[in-house]
Amino acid sequence: MQKTILISLTLVITFAMGFAFKTITLPPNNNNMKKVTGIGGIFFKCKDPKQIKAWYTTHLGINTDPYGATFEWREAADTGQKGSTQWSPFAENTKYFEPSTKDFMINYRVENLEALVEQLKKEGVTIVDSIETYDYGKFIHIMDPEGNKIELWEPKES
Repeated sequence: MQKTILISLTLVITFAMGFAFKTITLPPNNNNMKKVTGIGGIFFKCKDPKQIKAWYTTHLGINTDPYGATFEWREAADTGQKGSTQWSPFAENTKYFEPSTKDFMINYRVENLEALVEQLKKEGVTIVDSIETYDYGKFIHIMDPEGNKIELWEPKES
């Protein structure tokens, strides 16, 4: 009986010490701000956007429009709230991905873009442009350490 109590006590102490060590050694999550909430879009370069959209429509059933395709879905936390993810082929000579030389760009959905941009500036992240507001949300572009341009999007509440 004493052996069981001793083993249990040892396990509890070990767990508590591990938790304390993890808490002390991990950097704090600055203001616990939720950053990326999902993928807002996938953009890629191709030789002929019209032809590639037609191929995806014919072979994969993606209903495209002049911008690509919009996939609608429901928010998990609030199924009454709609969300969307954009799929868009761009001409291979587009300047929209610059200064990146990559053939793709990912758009991430975020909450509170202004606060996130201020935090990213403090963290030394390269901000490519300034926040722009449209009827469907706010956008800004940043660069990751490998030269990938990233689009951040705070969707407008529907």
